[in-house]
Amino acid sequence: MEIMQTLKPFESIWNFVLLLVSYPILGAFAWFIGVLCYQLIYRHRHKDDIEFQPLTPEEQPFITIMIPAHNEEVMIEHTINYLMNNLNYEKYEVLVTDDGSTDETPAILERLQNVYDNLRVVTIKKNQGKAHAFNVGVGFARGELILSNDADSIPEPDALWKYMSYFMGEEHANTAAVTANMDVQNRSTIIAKSQTVEFSSIVGVIKRSQVSALGNMYAYSGANTMYRRDALIDVGLFRQDRATEDISIAWDHQLNGWTTVFSPDILFYMNVPENLDALYHQRKRWAKGGTEVLLTNFKRVVSHPGKYLKQWAFITDQTLSIIWSLFFFVSTLIFLISLVTFFFTGNYERVYHMFCMAFIFVTFEMFAGVLQLLSALIVDDRGRKFKYLIFMPLYMLIYWQVNALALVTTLIPAVKTILGYGSGTWVSPVRKHHTE
Repeated sequence: MEIMQTLKPFESIWNFVLLLVSYPILGAFAWFIGVLCYQLIYRHRHKDDIEFQPLTPEEQPFITIMIPAHNEEVMIEHTINYLMNNLNYEKYEVLVTDDGSTDETPAILERLQNVYDNLRVVTIKKNQGKAHAFNVGVGFARGELILSNDADSIPEPDALWKYMSYFMGEEHANTAAVTANMDVQNRSTIIAKSQTVEFSSIVGVIKRSQVSALGNMYAYSGANTMYRRDALIDVGLFRQDRATEDISIAWDHQLNGWTTVFSPDILFYMNVPENLDALYHQRKRWAKGGTEVLLTNFKRVVSHPGKYLKQWAFITDQTLSIIWSLFFFVSTLIFLISLVTFFFTGNYERVYHMFCMAFIFVTFEMFAGVLQLLSALIVDDRGRKFKYLIFMPLYMLIYWQVNALALVTTLIPAVKTILGYGSGTWVSPVRKHHTE
């Protein structure tokens, strides 16, 4: 009896380790089931709620397309020209909040203002971050509906009137924001093409699962989200000391009782990182933002578990993601040290066993990942992205590790931000001009 009681703590630890090892596999199966629920239940239940009908000019609400910009000389002219000439909508303005640009961005904007009457520019002398630039722009926006549009992103021509289908009418009065379906605009490198698979995995599966199971989503896309102005003001606008203002305000909205919507039928095209260095820096910002949201809202959710029952899904998932990432790198280090030790001491049987165990784990992980990606590529954009399944191994072998590394390396900076040492300033990524 005493021996059994002594072993119980070790059994609990072992069970927790098994949970961590299987976490990516269980997560992939959960998202796979979630997208099935969306396609078979949620989508058909709500298909009559939204009717995409083009609006006459008299019916169109006035929209402000806001572009927070900092050193965007490469892409901003192309983006503005597209927005001015390619949208099937009449009552809108483009408002650029130039956040302390030091390149040719101000000169480009001044020249374009002489071309387009509905282009307005607000100049902020000192770089204070995207959230600050957006908050300043809200005060100048003429529209009650504001589309967040990055300087390197473009919506499909019908996007604006499709967005309106989610805001017009009393039944949609509580809708705070609508995020569209992201697609990759620049596919000139393998890294960029692989992100077509990833965006299908993230948007095509996770957001569908969240809205079908929980009725809300836990992250907007800052590049392509339409906001109700009143909902922005209700939560005090964007938090200016957060790495990802779009994730943060999505939580602020849902915790204040607003409804958030994901629309897979509105397409938005954006530029993505084209090399590993740029990809890693992007994932560090995403990971830091997710951890900041967890730390910011953890106490509030835990203190009222009944009231915020739906938020427990994200709290649990994000907490396990952080613990798993730490465990992954510690266990990988132990694995490599043990492998080298056994090899040089001639214990080849142990080397063989270690490779077998690693192979079994990777096989299960790959199988679960294939299910998730297959379901995503089939349902997203009516299966047109299925050809990108060829990049699945690169995504699963590299992107998952990059994301885990980003989560580990930003854990301490995220804690410092919550303690009041965060900064909202931004550095624009290095971009190439893509007009195709």
